[in-house]
Amino acid sequence: MRSIFSCILILFIVLPLNVSAQDVRVGDAAHGIFKYDDFEKPAKCRSCHIDIYEQWNQAMMSVAYTHHWDEIEYFELAVKHGEKDPKMKPVADGCNGCHAPLAFFAGDTPPPRPSENSRANESVSCDVCHTITGFVGDIPHNFNFISKPGKIKYGNRDGVESPEHTTQYSDFIRTADFCGVCHNEKNPFGIWVKSTQIEWKEGEYSEQGVRCQDCHMPGAPGRNAVMAKEEYDDVAQHLFHGAHSPAKLRGSVELRIHPDTRETEPGMPVVLKAVLHNAKAGHKIPTGAVEDRIMWLNVEAVDSKGRKYHLAVDEKGFEGEKYTIASDELAYQDIGEIMGIPDFKGLPRDGVPVGDRIFRMAYFDPKGRMTICQWNTASLGTDYRIGPRETKIEKYTWDLPDDIPEGKVTVTARLYYSRLVNPVSDYLNVPEDEKEHVLINESSTTFEIFW
Repeated sequence: MRSIFSCILILFIVLPLNVSAQDVRVGDAAHGIFKYDDFEKPAKCRSCHIDIYEQWNQAMMSVAYTHHWDEIEYFELAVKHGEKDPKMKPVADGCNGCHAPLAFFAGDTPPPRPSENSRANESVSCDVCHTITGFVGDIPHNFNFISKPGKIKYGNRDGVESPEHTTQYSDFIRTADFCGVCHNEKNPFGIWVKSTQIEWKEGEYSEQGVRCQDCHMPGAPGRNAVMAKEEYDDVAQHLFHGAHSPAKLRGSVELRIHPDTRETEPGMPVVLKAVLHNAKAGHKIPTGAVEDRIMWLNVEAVDSKGRKYHLAVDEKGFEGEKYTIASDELAYQDIGEIMGIPDFKGLPRDGVPVGDRIFRMAYFDPKGRMTICQWNTASLGTDYRIGPRETKIEKYTWDLPDDIPEGKVTVTARLYYSRLVNPVSDYLNVPEDEKEHVLINESSTTFEIFW
């Protein structure tokens, strides 16, 4: 779940000219201001926009509420936390501001379970995005978008006619701010627990005018509706590739490893350096639900007899580094408190080979323990993710065994990603596909052992 929370926004207002400040309610204030029937169903949009609908239907936008991990985290953790602590009830309700906006607007929180097949299951539907006119505040975040459901649909093109609705050009829908209203989040402790659009804005891609939509909604030749008279060369493809797309992950970080020598003897040290470069993403990797996601570098050597050796990363000595080197210590104790489990000791923190380098930013609960509950995050650890076009170098010093056989040694570095820390997914019975270790990249090198 990537839950979104309220914030009092009293700075300045980004509005279309026909909306006054008095008319606008966003964030928590928008709870219950509309009815489900104020919004069109996606199936109706499909009748004219077949390709766009089918693309959306395969993307995470269409399952933002029904996705298995989001359902488990929402109902088993966020809702239960709200029941246990009344201060957390509006926080749990606010999850739906971006995961099930129609339910939030209808005041239907918590919504029915996905199995009940209510309109909350439409998740982030066509009519949600195409009736947004702007946002309130200085920073887009915490679903502070202005919604105006009705016959006017806002898009990225002038002069488009439709027999079903009025189409109006919107500058806002073409901006990264449009994405930021749900992909930036500040929690009740004032912590930025989601900051994808902010990361983009602070990087080179923003300076060069490369927007979120350029990568996640690329343009292609075609017609934007079945009855369209004109073919365009830049119809936005509603693909929304992201962390759940293996193709998007693959190669997002370039990787190469090399030794400091090509010939050596048993008992001697060999220093290997792995170079990682974020060549593809306009934000940090990982981004978004950073408390859940884990990316790590595993380095393994194989000698001429086939024996395998796991290499642990050298420490760099920066503050908070221990959370970036895999260990088997326990964490996530607040899960037990939220779920009412007596004597809950916690779960293994990482679930990957001890000594591997982890690229992450740790989240800590009010008691200073690592948490995957971002609404319960009171502080953040060192940010050791890989930024846009950033390069990191990791060093591995290996004292060769005295009995290592003569011949070639092959060392392979593999960069993996998982959408959820495996000990947590195992404990909460999350389906297997959410536990998957996705290989982002790998690189091998060799050196020779001579007796």
